[in-house]
Amino acid sequence: MRRPIFHKLSLIFGPRPPWTWLLLCLFSVLALIVLLRSSTSTSFDSVTLSIKSDIYINYRRLKEQAASDYLELKSLSSGNNNLKEISLCGREREHYVPCYNVSANLQLGFTDGEEFDRHCELSQYQDYCLVRPPRDYKTPLSWPVGRDVIWNANVKITKDQFLSSGSMTKRLMLLEENQISFHSDDGLIFDGVKEYSHQVAEMIGLTSDVEFLQAGVRNVLDIGCGFGSFGAHLLSLKLMAVCMAAYELTGSQVQLSLERGLPAIIGNFISRKLPFPSLSYDMVHCAECDGIFLIEVDRILNPGGYFVLHGSSLSTKKGSMDSPIEEFTQKICWTFIAQQEETFIWQKTNDAQCYSSGKPGVIPPCKEEHDIQSYYQPLSSCIGGTESKRWVPIQNRSSKVEQYEFYEDFESSRLALRNYWSLLTPLIFSDHPKRPGDEDPLPPYNMIRNVMDMNALYGGLNAAFLEAGKSVWVMNVVPTRTRNTLPLILHQGFAGILHDWCEPFPTYPRTYDMVHANGLLSNLILEGCSLKTLLLEVDRILRPEGWVVLSDKVGPIEDARMIATQIRWEARVIDLENGSEQRLLVCQKPFVRK
Repeated sequence: MRRPIFHKLSLIFGPRPPWTWLLLCLFSVLALIVLLRSSTSTSFDSVTLSIKSDIYINYRRLKEQAASDYLELKSLSSGNNNLKEISLCGREREHYVPCYNVSANLQLGFTDGEEFDRHCELSQYQDYCLVRPPRDYKTPLSWPVGRDVIWNANVKITKDQFLSSGSMTKRLMLLEENQISFHSDDGLIFDGVKEYSHQVAEMIGLTSDVEFLQAGVRNVLDIGCGFGSFGAHLLSLKLMAVCMAAYELTGSQVQLSLERGLPAIIGNFISRKLPFPSLSYDMVHCAECDGIFLIEVDRILNPGGYFVLHGSSLSTKKGSMDSPIEEFTQKICWTFIAQQEETFIWQKTNDAQCYSSGKPGVIPPCKEEHDIQSYYQPLSSCIGGTESKRWVPIQNRSSKVEQYEFYEDFESSRLALRNYWSLLTPLIFSDHPKRPGDEDPLPPYNMIRNVMDMNALYGGLNAAFLEAGKSVWVMNVVPTRTRNTLPLILHQGFAGILHDWCEPFPTYPRTYDMVHANGLLSNLILEGCSLKTLLLEVDRILRPEGWVVLSDKVGPIEDARMIATQIRWEARVIDLENGSEQRLLVCQKPFVRK
């Protein structure tokens, strides 16, 4: 039976359609195909391009999502055993500093002051635990109030130690039972520090201490700094003053200075070199430090730099040269500049040839290969730095960095940092802080003062902070197993130090508000060092509610995130949104952990 459509056609054309009709239909179909092909081709090409474009645009997002899914699966597959929370240390470790166990050093035969030196080989972590804060610990006051007032419970010091302090700190007072004040009612710093600074300036031929920078003095190492008042004043003059003092069980000068938001580091040179390269500082100031090893001071002092000795037992008769220190300064080509009361000043020679002149008694220069090593190596008996290209008197020194062999890398890294900094800035500073679990984790800007860059390279993070006008200082750490860029960092007037991150850092617990590291985790893995030990050390030196910002590849970041869970940090991984293989791990240490 025919279908209705064919029945209607048969009524029009008859039972069989004519050949003309069939040909007409055939030509119509062919024409329709041609038209459809042209239109379809254009549409198909457009769709193809659109698909290609979408694939190109979304490829990175798909890749990042795959990496994120991988991290989640890896975390889930690791099991509960690897994510077991790390317990708290006992109360006896509240102020624990590894590598400085005086009693153990004495038992092992270290004497003549070496028991106070750094011995990390004897003080490795015996177990994994988290150093806890004192029971009455309080968040430090924001800068600059925190420079002048600190919480008594945050540091290990007694009221009797304040009352028996020396002349530079004798006017310290307890405002209340729980606070310590470092300023007077009229706003002047204690103990006439401004007057003392002005006196030192006059002794080296300046009319005022505001001329220190013009005279070439940009950074100062303050040995035996008391509680940091002299350094605080120098910082107000735009000089970088770093406090350095030996490890102390109580009443630590370094701990007090860091609590005030002032740069400080544990260190002495009884038997070993300081972790600075030769020619690092423009002025070395020392209070109450007779018998120090001036040959090490000479090594780190720049040509034309000044050594200021205060409170010494040297003869007060001007020009007398009857003490061992005064005799030794002649052997290292220093010139006696001036003396006022208990303050003595020498200037290092500008002429490197003085050490090889053959004068009787003059200590000879070191060989070049011997001069390179400075990271806690035994003290030298020769003069370092004389063959360095950086031997430039501070009075003639340029602010330019072209003299450094890696100048081109420095310039390119600064350019790359601007893009990195544009991402990092909103993560660090905000008027409205959020937690890492929120969409945009933002630490409170006014709580960050002490910052550590664990892999500083050229000091770019420090420079970015300054350009942004932030009231922070940065301890720029250059790992010992990387290229030594610390001379360039110090040349810019920044604080810096060499350090091996397979060892603990020479500072007290809870002394930094923020710790940053870019690429450090991958390097440590290659060196065979423990990431867990590293992050436990970061936790030790980080203040409660302090921030950790780590940038590295996906694998090391995931390893660090898992350890952060064990440490009980609030943590979040953030993509850099620029097609990079790098990830950011932003963490915050909790105020209380039970």
